[in-house]
Amino acid sequence: MPSGSSPDTLRGHVGAAARDARAAALDAWLTSVFPGHVPGVSLVAVGGLGRRDVAPHSDLDLVLLHRGTAGIDRIAAALWYPIWDTRIGLDHSVRTLAEALSVSHDDVKVSLGLLDARHVAGDAALSAELVGAAGDQWRRTAVRLLPQLKELTAARWAAHGELAFLLEGDLKEAAGGLRDLTILRGIGRAGLADTLRPAVRAAGLRLLDARDALHLATGRRVDRLVAQERSTVAELLDLEDADALLRRVSGDARTVAHALDDAWRAADRLRGVRRRGTAPGNPVRRPVARDVVEQDGELVLARTAIGPVPDPALSLRVAAAAATVRLPIARATCEWLAAFCPPLPTPWPATARGALVSLLGSGPGLLPTWETCDRYGLIDAWLPEWARMRSLPQHHPVHRFTLDRHLVQAAFEATAYAREVDRPDLLLIGAFLHDVGKGLPGDHSLVGAPIAAGIAARIGLPEADVATVERLVRLHLLLPDAATRRDLGDPVTISTVAEQVGDTATLDLLHALARADSHATGPGAWSDWKGRLMAELVRRVHTALDTGELPAPPEPGPELRTGDLPAVHLDGDRVAVAVADRRGLLGAVAACLALHRLDVVAADASTIDGRAIVEFLTQPRFGSPADPLALAADLRRVAAGDVSVTQRLRSRPVPARDGAAPRVVWLRAAATDAVVLELRAADSAGLLHRVATALDEAGAEVRAARISTLGGDVVDAFYLVGAWADPAARARVEAAVLAVA
Repeated sequence: MPSGSSPDTLRGHVGAAARDARAAALDAWLTSVFPGHVPGVSLVAVGGLGRRDVAPHSDLDLVLLHRGTAGIDRIAAALWYPIWDTRIGLDHSVRTLAEALSVSHDDVKVSLGLLDARHVAGDAALSAELVGAAGDQWRRTAVRLLPQLKELTAARWAAHGELAFLLEGDLKEAAGGLRDLTILRGIGRAGLADTLRPAVRAAGLRLLDARDALHLATGRRVDRLVAQERSTVAELLDLEDADALLRRVSGDARTVAHALDDAWRAADRLRGVRRRGTAPGNPVRRPVARDVVEQDGELVLARTAIGPVPDPALSLRVAAAAATVRLPIARATCEWLAAFCPPLPTPWPATARGALVSLLGSGPGLLPTWETCDRYGLIDAWLPEWARMRSLPQHHPVHRFTLDRHLVQAAFEATAYAREVDRPDLLLIGAFLHDVGKGLPGDHSLVGAPIAAGIAARIGLPEADVATVERLVRLHLLLPDAATRRDLGDPVTISTVAEQVGDTATLDLLHALARADSHATGPGAWSDWKGRLMAELVRRVHTALDTGELPAPPEPGPELRTGDLPAVHLDGDRVAVAVADRRGLLGAVAACLALHRLDVVAADASTIDGRAIVEFLTQPRFGSPADPLALAADLRRVAAGDVSVTQRLRSRPVPARDGAAPRVVWLRAAATDAVVLELRAADSAGLLHRVATALDEAGAEVRAARISTLGGDVVDAFYLVGAWADPAARARVEAAVLAVA
C-alpha cells in the first residue's frame, strides 16, 4: 500500500464514481494541454479513458484525429510531450479519419478499440464523425472479423490461463477478465447477441473494482493479482479476507467467460445462416434424447417436456444429453429449467441417479456442460453442498484448480480408468466427491467421508454402495501416500494397506481414484515414478488379499551381490552401488546424484555378506537426463572412498527458505524391523545427502528411504533399524536431522 495512505482514504478511490472522476480530471487536463482550437483537429480517447473506466495507474490511449491539417506533427509534439513529462504511460497515434477507418477495416483489434472512441478536445464534429463511422463499419464487418478475434482470444487465453481457477491471475488478460468484457461489448454493438446482461455488467464492475484496489495496493499499474497483495486488495474492497476476494474474482470471471461462450455461438449461428443463405425463422430440430432436441447447434427442450409438472430429473437428463453429444444447452432452456424444474425428491429416482452418472462419465463434454449448469444455479438444486465448495481456492502450489473445478476434473480424469474396475459408477461418484471435506476443519479425508456418504444416500445408492463411497473418500490418499512414503518391500506396509482396503474391488477403485485425483490436481502431483510405485504397491496388496500371504521383499540383483567391488550399475532411472561394507555410503551416493541434478524418489540400503549395497530410483530435477558417463565416473569415485564429490556439494550454499519450520514425526509401528523417521520440510538440492549424513553421524542405520515431493515441500521417510525406544536417543537424532533440514 502506498506510504502515508490509510485504507479508509484509499477506499474512496475504488468504484465506478472514482473511475468517472479520474476520467473527468484527465479530460480537463488533456483539454488544457491541447494546443488551442485548430479547425479539423480533435483529440479522441479510446481504451479505458474512452470508456471512462480509468484505473488509478492506467495508461492513456489517445488518437490525434485530423483532416490532413498542415503542421500536425508540431501539434502532436506539443500534446505528447507534456503527457510524457508526467510519466503517465501513453499509447498514441496520429491519423486522418480515412486512415483510422482503413486500419480498422481489417484489423479487428483496432476496430474493436475504436468502439470505445470518445471526444476529449478540439473539433467535436470530427470526433463525432469517427465515432459514428467506426460503429457503422463494425456492424458491417463484425461477422467477417470475429473469427480473427476468436483466434486471437484463444491465443491470449492459452498464454494467460483461466482467471476463475488461478491463484495469481491477470485481471485483464486471463480468460474471463476485463479484456473479454471489451469483446462482449463489441459483439453486443454488432447486434449479434445480448451480451451485457445484468449479471455480466455486475461482474464487470466488480472486476474493475478489484483492479482499482490492486493499483492502489501496489502504487503502480499492475493487473496480476499476486499473493502478497491479496489481503490489502480484499481490505480495500471491504471483503472478509483474501480467500473471499479470490472466490469473488473466480465467480465474476466465470460469469464473463460463460457469457463470451454464448456470444461466440450466437455469432457462429448467424455466420452459418448467412453462409447458407437461408432464413433463420425455420430451424431444423433433431431429437437427441428423451425430451431433448438439437436446434441450431444447441440443445433445447422438446415440446412434450414442457408441462404443468415437469419431471424433477429433467435438468439432470438435459445436462447428461448435452455432455454426451458435446453440444451446449441453449440459454433460454437453462433459464427455464432453473425457474420451473421442481426439486429432486430424497432419495433421487433412478432416472436422476443414472443421468448424474452419465453426466460424470461423459468425458470431454462434462466440463463445459457442468460450468453452464453452475452458471444458471442448476448444480445448487442438485447438490446444496456445492455452494460451500464453489470457487474455493486451494493454496498448495501443486493445485491448478479451485476445489469445485478440481472435483469435476477428477470425475473427468476417472473416465480413463472406468474399464479397469468392477463398478465404474462408484468410481465416478467417488472421484467427484473425494475432496468434499476441504474447507472444513480437520483432515479433509476423514471430515469428507460422512458428507460423501450422506450425498450418496441422498442420490439413492444402496447401503452397500454408500459404504463403498464413504471408504473411497476416507482412503483416497492411502495408496499415493503409502507408495511414495513407505517401503513397499516391508510386510507391515502391505498388511496395513490390505487391512484398511479390505477387498480387491475396493483396491482397484482406490487405484483408479488416486490416478484420477493426481492428474486432476496438476502436473506437479503426478509422475511416471509415482505411477510405477503405486502400481507395485497395488500388485503386492492384490497378492496379499487374494492369497492371504505377504509377498517376499525384493532382493538386490546378482550383479550387486556377487562380482568385483566396487560395483556401479545404471539402468534408466535406477542407480545402484555396491562396496565393501562401510558407513555413510547412502549419503555419499545421494550427494553424487544431487550434483548431477537427479532427484531421489526412493532409496534402499542393505548389507549382504559384507557388502554395503544402495539402490536408488531417480528422476531428472530439470527434465534433462544426466550424462551417464560422467555420472558413472563420479559414482566410482564415491565407491572408492573419494570424498571430493561430497565436498563439492557441501561447498554449495543451502538456500534460505521462508515458511514453516521443518518437523520430524516418529512412526514406531510402520515397519517390521525399524522405526520410521518422517521429515517434513522445504525441498532443496542435496537434502537427502545432508539428512542421510546427519543420521549416520548420529549413529542411526538407514535401511530404506522414501522421498515424496509436492511443490516446494518434501515428506521424506527414513527407516531406522532398531527399536529406538530411548527418548533421549530419538531426541539426539531428531536434533541432528532438523539442524541440516
